[in-house]
Amino acid sequence: MTNTPAALGYRMPAEWEPHSATWIAWPHNRDDWPGKFGPIPWVYVEIVRLLSRSERVEILVDGRKAGRHAADRLDRAGVDLDRVGFHRVKTDRVWTRDSGPTFVVKDGDPEGLALVDWEFNAWAKYDNHRLDRRVPRAIGKILGLDRFRPTFDPGDGGEAARVVLEGGSIDVNGRGTLLTTEECLLSDVQARNPRLSRAQVERVLADYLATPHVVWLDRGIAGDDTHGHVDDLARFVDPSTVAIVVESDPSDENYAPLRENLGRLREATDQNGRPLRVVELPMPRPVVFEGTRLPASYANFYIANGLVLVPTFNDPADREALAVLASAFPGREVVGIHAVDLVWGLGTLHCMTQQQPTPGTPRA
Repeated sequence: MTNTPAALGYRMPAEWEPHSATWIAWPHNRDDWPGKFGPIPWVYVEIVRLLSRSERVEILVDGRKAGRHAADRLDRAGVDLDRVGFHRVKTDRVWTRDSGPTFVVKDGDPEGLALVDWEFNAWAKYDNHRLDRRVPRAIGKILGLDRFRPTFDPGDGGEAARVVLEGGSIDVNGRGTLLTTEECLLSDVQARNPRLSRAQVERVLADYLATPHVVWLDRGIAGDDTHGHVDDLARFVDPSTVAIVVESDPSDENYAPLRENLGRLREATDQNGRPLRVVELPMPRPVVFEGTRLPASYANFYIANGLVLVPTFNDPADREALAVLASAFPGREVVGIHAVDLVWGLGTLHCMTQQQPTPGTPRA
């Protein structure tokens, strides 16, 4: 295909490459944190306070009243509102990593920014996603960007279909390698693209993100209702290094699957056939609320300009995880964000953010 982003010279940059902004959606759906919504806006305030020191934060709000409410809380916390933008875009939920666009850039072109608008179907699990699936179009209109809408004809006699993908299901090194899981992109459970084979999924990822080399891990962590998102499991921290969570307790349900993923990663290579360096992150003890095990993971960190935000869980492993990531990102400040309340919504820091890269900058 000659009109795909890769064919036109675009690629998906790594998260540590320079950002122009971070996009989030202000929390409003109390059903996402039943019985615990009260502290959630204040968690967002703290995240915006930290992010806005190093880059702009663009916030989707449900309406004018919601925008005033958010601005008041941010102002009370000392946030410089000149570094924050508010956009009236209604959402069903706030997991912008998954419902938002994937930004792609053209190297060396200061105007070379576009977005990929994947089809969003709420993780093939929830019915209420009509507003969320419009988010990429809304952001594209706000920024005045070209928008690619991936489709693929699997050659089975049916019509070409929109491709479903969430940002949390992938992670890239900006050089051509992508991490994902078989559980999320290939399983018959919560199937995103049931008509596509492994090879066809890989072709879509190569065409739209310029990632011809895919490293397939097995399954995600316990408690993850997305059915296998990689951003709770393994993340690139530089072009050749992946941080992956491991479980030390053999009795924990995460122990065996995480060992399987670790083994796969140790056998994997980058786009040039070179072995990947592997850094192990601990897992916190199980975080359980109302009988539900939640997807608590230190891998759900977010990399911003000069900063890495890491979810913490009032756990002894918090300190170890922060130290591991501080070593992995020596040029960035690594800050823990209390996420015991936030994770009741079944996501944390990476799930709620979407980076807007700065076009025209050299690869980092």
